[in-house]
Amino acid sequence: MLLIGSHVNYNSKEQLLGATRDAISFGATTFMFYTGAPQNTVRTNIDEELTRKSWDLMKEKGIDINKVIVHAPYIINLANTEKLEFGIDFLKKELKRVEILGIKYMVLHPGSHVGLGREVGLNNIIKGLNEVLKDSNVTILLETMAGKGTELGTSVDEIKYLIDNTIYNDKIGICLDTCHLNDAGYNMNDFDKLLDEIDEKIGLKYVGCIHINDSKNEINSHKDRHENIGYGTIGFKTLIDIIYNKRLENIPKILETPYIDKKPPYKEEIENIKLKEFKNKVK
Repeated sequence: MLLIGSHVNYNSKEQLLGATRDAISFGATTFMFYTGAPQNTVRTNIDEELTRKSWDLMKEKGIDINKVIVHAPYIINLANTEKLEFGIDFLKKELKRVEILGIKYMVLHPGSHVGLGREVGLNNIIKGLNEVLKDSNVTILLETMAGKGTELGTSVDEIKYLIDNTIYNDKIGICLDTCHLNDAGYNMNDFDKLLDEIDEKIGLKYVGCIHINDSKNEINSHKDRHENIGYGTIGFKTLIDIIYNKRLENIPKILETPYIDKKPPYKEEIENIKLKEFKNKVK
């Protein structure tokens, strides 16, 4: 079964049940969500009844909860020494929420070194990961980044360094983002070359999620601006080839494409992906 879905809303009223219903309405077979606003620490208590109902609905609709993804808040920056203690504390709390919800994977932006230098930033991330993972059963998927500003995790070698030097690297994985990879300088038309490099240096078993996004910018731009599928510089056919790559068959693919007129385009984009045709125009 094709594991395709999108980012969906998790709100205080319906929580995971609402997120599951949104995913189903889009024709998704998996999905990703935040457990609260990504820009702040405000969180509502998890409602056990809503969570159980969401599990039942997933089972009824054939959505494997083990393939559902949570995204960590943007305000966590483990690379920044001044924000490290806050990041560790908040990430621990988020991981506990993820466990209560029954989710196995959380995507995390590695962080930005904010002028401290790449070596200091990378080692701060390792310190943070070692602290948060020691008491957690959730696997953290480090997202590949575009290289905007002082972002880290922009190359296979940097991701390898983080994984190799984290004590609990059995709880670490990779989230590939097609827009970020393109903007970081990787050719999405030769995706197997990238997979070969990951396999050689890290191991494909570490790939746990793929964010499927077109890009508004040319390769190696280091801009990180997502575009709707088929409207960017990567292109529809290239993204279809990535989605249906046999080496990634059991990996969840998640859309994070821009809203159109304040509405999510995911139903149309998912249908196009299933048809392998650029049929339903969203713009």
